[in-house]
Amino acid sequence: MGIFGGLDADKYDRQYSDAYLAKRITNYIFKYRREMVGVVVGFVVLAVVAALRPILIAIGVDALSTGGNTEVLILGALFVSAIIEYAANWIRRRMLSQVIGKLVSQMRKDSFAAAVERDLAFYDTNKTGKVVSRITSDTQEFGDVLLFTSDVISQLISVFVLLFVLLNQSALLTAIILVTTPAFFGVTLLFRNIARRVTRQGSRAMAVVNDNIQESVTGISVAKNFRREAMIYDEFTEVNMLSYRTNLRRGFVLAMIFPAMQLLIGAAIAITLYAGARTVLEGTITAGVWYLFIQGSERFFFPVINLAAFWSQFQQGLSASERVFALIDAENTVIQTNSKPADGVHGHIVFKGVKFGYTDDAIILDDFDIDIKQGESVAFVGHTGAGKSTIAKLVARFYEFQDGQILIDGQDIRGFNLQDYRSRLGIVPQQPFLFSGTIMENIRYARPSASDEEIIEIANSIGGGEWLETLPDGLNSDVGERGARLSMGQRQLVSLLRVMVQKPAIFILDEATASVDPFTELQIQEAVDLILSQSTSILIAHRLSTVRSADRIIVLKEGAIIEEGNHEQLMEQGGHYAELYNTYFRHQSLSYVEGAKSRLTEQVGD
Repeated sequence: MGIFGGLDADKYDRQYSDAYLAKRITNYIFKYRREMVGVVVGFVVLAVVAALRPILIAIGVDALSTGGNTEVLILGALFVSAIIEYAANWIRRRMLSQVIGKLVSQMRKDSFAAAVERDLAFYDTNKTGKVVSRITSDTQEFGDVLLFTSDVISQLISVFVLLFVLLNQSALLTAIILVTTPAFFGVTLLFRNIARRVTRQGSRAMAVVNDNIQESVTGISVAKNFRREAMIYDEFTEVNMLSYRTNLRRGFVLAMIFPAMQLLIGAAIAITLYAGARTVLEGTITAGVWYLFIQGSERFFFPVINLAAFWSQFQQGLSASERVFALIDAENTVIQTNSKPADGVHGHIVFKGVKFGYTDDAIILDDFDIDIKQGESVAFVGHTGAGKSTIAKLVARFYEFQDGQILIDGQDIRGFNLQDYRSRLGIVPQQPFLFSGTIMENIRYARPSASDEEIIEIANSIGGGEWLETLPDGLNSDVGERGARLSMGQRQLVSLLRVMVQKPAIFILDEATASVDPFTELQIQEAVDLILSQSTSILIAHRLSTVRSADRIIVLKEGAIIEEGNHEQLMEQGGHYAELYNTYFRHQSLSYVEGAKSRLTEQVGD
């Protein structure tokens, strides 16, 4: 496995050059150039004042040796410089924190927008917890590194100011300091690639931990049902230990740089001390200038140490930004060739020679043809994997087909504006998803402009509104997280009402397999019938009532149409549909229920 094994990159991960990342980050910073002017002014003032302090002390040392009376002035100058340094640093940090806060916020907006724009194929192969980690943890880590970067830049500006002063005092001692400098950067560059690798692995480890936590908390009810709390704790412990080991390796690798740096710094200061003492004895420079070089070398090498520390953190920040930009740059498989408005879509759906597979080696539909007329309702039935949901997802443009054509009202589906086109679709998934809030808010989700009166009218059109009487606050009842406070049947009903308020041209129903009570099922079917009367409908049916209400039943097997017709016609043929009916639907029929009752009565009588 190796020291860096066990944490694979996500499929959409990319590796960018440092120059490209720096350019892209700079583009973000330039959006706040007005605030950055104040930050730069603070940088310069802070750097000049910081460099001024050892110069003033050196002047004071010379004054003492010559018997001058400038001590009070020098002390006053040091006091004033300290106040200016504090004020400049406070202003710089405040303004920079504001800029970084805005930058991180914008980066999160961009990455979240990218996550929302990714198609379903993206989420089939990438865990949502890891995506969340990029939007939250990586952007925050990048912001922290930017703040630290500003401190290093300020110190480097101070170094250049101080270096100019040192050069005017003694070219020899300045040359000694400069000659030792490349060794520091050589050590830093030596660790560059390995630092990027370990920091990248650390970010991936944190993403794995976040993903595990999200999945465990989301499925906590299932874990409690099966008494598997200990198991999910053990799984968390395992990924947490993986993160621990990964970050331990990262810390070990990054810590290796400091002993090497300290050794080099000690040698450089020792050489400066020795050479400076010799020049003082020779009378080439004064004691004050020698002290200036001692202080100057420390101040010169201190940013170098920070730069070494900064380099590892800088690599960490670049790794974080690289992960964020990879999410932003990830490409969708669904590509529109045009952006035509879809206001006039009525719902005539035609598949011509369509080929589709979720992967290249798992083709679901091959040379598939079907024609669904405007206003027609078509129920698709078949065993699991026959291609029922696939057809619905292709119509919804959730996936890109590999060959053929899908036409809507005679126009290529790839030519519509995607957002506009989907606004003409009403989709009810097999597992209805409700957002935290009230029932009214969830119904309005499809069309925010819908008035309360309109929603109340639609809700009361189902069963005379009797279903609302079972709820504590009617339409204002809180559904809980993911609709947990409602029954499965009520969630389905709310999902259907959400579609009704949208008034779609095309209705797609992936019917839930869960059983509901007869009262709720009757109301669900009433809502379905109302939508069917107004839309072209694609039904992945699991209820006999839904199948029978369809204008046409399509029987699928391994991605091909093998039978079609209405219920009575298909039953007379005695083919695959009749087999499916006897397997899945027959027990839902009234004759079957009545027969079961009579058989039970006879058994009790016997």
